[in-house]
Amino acid sequence: MNKKAIADIRKRFKLDTDLLKITNIYNVYIRQEGNEIYHEVSQPFAMLDREQQELFLNNFKKVLGGKLDAKLFEVKFRRQTEEQEDHTQKLLYDALHADEVADWKEGMQRIAEKMVQDVQYEKDIVITFIRGNYYKPTKRGSEEAEIAARDEVYKNPFILCSMNQTVEPKRALVFDFNEKEFKSSFIADPIINLTSPIGGFLFPTFTDNAADVNHILYSAGKANKPNYHFIENVLNGEEIMTADEDKVVFEEIVRSITGNEINTRTLASVYDEIQRMMEVDEEQEEEESIPTLDTKEVTRVLKASGVENVDTEKVERAFRNVIDDDTYELKASHIVPSYTSKSIKIETKVANISISPQDLRYVRQVEVNGKRCILIEVEEDTVIEGFTILSEDILE
Repeated sequence: MNKKAIADIRKRFKLDTDLLKITNIYNVYIRQEGNEIYHEVSQPFAMLDREQQELFLNNFKKVLGGKLDAKLFEVKFRRQTEEQEDHTQKLLYDALHADEVADWKEGMQRIAEKMVQDVQYEKDIVITFIRGNYYKPTKRGSEEAEIAARDEVYKNPFILCSMNQTVEPKRALVFDFNEKEFKSSFIADPIINLTSPIGGFLFPTFTDNAADVNHILYSAGKANKPNYHFIENVLNGEEIMTADEDKVVFEEIVRSITGNEINTRTLASVYDEIQRMMEVDEEQEEEESIPTLDTKEVTRVLKASGVENVDTEKVERAFRNVIDDDTYELKASHIVPSYTSKSIKIETKVANISISPQDLRYVRQVEVNGKRCILIEVEEDTVIEGFTILSEDILE
């Protein structure tokens, strides 16, 4: 499921639309000190008042917000074993196609029970499940054309889950207009924080307008901090790698090959090569191909960038040493997520410098009077705190 597909379904979570219809909502309240369902309620989504509907719709959009492989992760289900009677893929699939609301609710209840097994939450939580249908016009075009062609749509049943913490209400000072006096006010009811979901998922994922029931879109509470216990034990999903982890793996592989030493021109060329891969991918976006770097592609990139003594065997050995898998494929977008805005950090004891990958070629490490210095080539005067810095000829 790519970012465009996620963005399309995400923008449909709004009032009074005929392109996304939520049929049922099921809320489960879990007490902090317990590991069982404290309260539950299931009802048609249309029975909620409009204010509640809008609060929940904004919450569901939050679940589907964030970058792929940083906050959102397409997780592949592990194979179900004979011993697993409550495999989440089967529970979701059966619930998705259940004719009776009670059967759908039972499936969601079993998933909610899995969420509280062997877990101690810091606060009370509310787990919300919805099911509905997401409609996507078969033809592309303007908004007017889309409205006219809504009799030709892809119908996609889906289930979405949102997990939210409760927060304790704060004591406040209020003014009583009837008695004309100041009073302290304290509401005892916990507030459900719908603005910052701590997790959730969408099932199934959608690729080329087709449902993929072998994958689930998992949403983490914070970027690059997925709940691995949740993925493995609740979703029964396979292991995932975050974008940050992928980038670290690539850097370790390059260090292993180059002996931990590389000049800035070569490093800049490496990023240039990867950026070219991404630009080709953008031109072929209709095919939804994701540029990846396997051992052969890493070998090609390093050779093209001027790294010496590189061959496939050496790269395969580096993959095995770093990640214990010479068939692993790194996503190019993880290494250079945004070539125009992603900064490379140059860290020293004196100062930390951030620079864009394409400008790395203007940085050198040189020796001046026996001391190691960082030299940055600039085309204009350097201004610090409003002062134009005078040029000094210190190279002898």
